[in-house]
Amino acid sequence: MTLTGREMRTHIDKDGTLTLSLEEVTLGEPGDDEIIVRVEAAPINPSDLGLLLGPADLATLAASDDGALRFQVPESRLPSMSGRIGQSLPIGNEGAGTVIAAGSNAKALEGKRVGMIGGGMYADYRRIAAKDVVPLPEGASAADGAAMFVNPLTALGFVETARREGHKAIVHTAAASNLGQMLQKVCLADGIPLVNVVRSPEQAWILRDIGAQHVVNSRDEDFIEQLTAAIRETGATIAFDAIGGGTLGSDILRAMERAAVESSSSYSRYGSDTFKQLYIYGALDLAPTTLNRMTFGFQWAVGGWLLFPFLQKAGPEVMARFRTRVLDELTTTFAMRYTEVVGLAQALQPDILRRYERKATGEKFLIDPRLG
Repeated sequence: MTLTGREMRTHIDKDGTLTLSLEEVTLGEPGDDEIIVRVEAAPINPSDLGLLLGPADLATLAASDDGALRFQVPESRLPSMSGRIGQSLPIGNEGAGTVIAAGSNAKALEGKRVGMIGGGMYADYRRIAAKDVVPLPEGASAADGAAMFVNPLTALGFVETARREGHKAIVHTAAASNLGQMLQKVCLADGIPLVNVVRSPEQAWILRDIGAQHVVNSRDEDFIEQLTAAIRETGATIAFDAIGGGTLGSDILRAMERAAVESSSSYSRYGSDTFKQLYIYGALDLAPTTLNRMTFGFQWAVGGWLLFPFLQKAGPEVMARFRTRVLDELTTTFAMRYTEVVGLAQALQPDILRRYERKATGEKFLIDPRLG
C-alpha cells in the first residue's frame, strides 16, 4: 500500500523567515512492527505551538497564494533556533485515528481506533511504530483519545514528582487550563492538597465547580496574602509554573517562605529551613524569569520540568501505571473539551491561527484532517 497525504510543516530560513505549509508526503508500506493510521483528531497544545510558531513575531503574519503562512523571527531570537534552521519539521505531538494498514507483527491492530504519540500528527496519515499507540476503549471516539498523552501524563507526572521528592501539597499556575482541571481532579482523587493560581474570577469558578478548595487570583491586590494563607493551610512546598516569564514564580517562593517563617520558632538570617521547589514547565510569558532571591531565603531550587525526560527517568513501570489509569478514566478525569474543530487547511487560515495561538483559558482546538 502506498498512500499520499498532506502533512503540516514548519520551516525557518537562515534569514529568519518562518513558513507554515501543507506538504504532500508519500508513505510506503509499513514495516513489520509499524502501522499506518488515518488521523482523525489531533489537539493543538501549547507545546505544539512552540514548534509550529517558534519565536516568530505574530504581527508579521503574511498569507501566500499557495496557502502557506509566513512570519519573521526577530534577529535577536535567531541564535536560539540555530538547531532547526533549514529543516522542514512535522508538527503535532499526539493524536488518534483508525489503523488502515499494519505490518506482519502488528496485524492485530488493523481496523482499530488508537491514540498515538510521536510527532507529525497534523497530517492525513501517520506511519508509526506499533509500540507508540494505544488501542482506545470500546466506544471511545478519536476525539476522546486524541489528547490521552500530553496533558493526562503531565498531571500524573506532577503528582508523582511531588510524592517522590517528599512534598505533601502543590501550587499550580494557569490552573484553569485543561491540564489544570485534570490536575485538580487527580489531586482530589488522590488526597493531595492543591493551590490553584488563576487570573480571573471566571477561571476561579471553573475550578471551584469541579471541587477546588484553594483558588487565588494573581490579579487581586492582596494576591500574596491570599497565596500565603493557602500555602500555610496546605503546606505546599512545590510549584509547577506554566507562565515562566515575569515574577510569578518568585512570588510563589516568597509566599512559601512567608508561610514557613510564620510557623518557625527561631530566626535565621538565611531564612527558614523549609525547602521550596519551583519547576517551570511552560512559557506562556516569554519575558525573562525574574527571581527576587532576597525574599525567600536560601532553601530553594528552580528548575525546568518536561514530560518525556521525566517519564524516561521514572521508568516503564510508572509509564504502564499511568497509561492504565488514563484509559480507565479517559472520559471522566481526563476528558477533553474542545471549543472548535478545524481541518488541516483551516488551521492555516490567519484568523483561525490567531484564535488558537492566543492559548486562551477555556478554548481548545482540535484538528480533524477529514474536514479539509
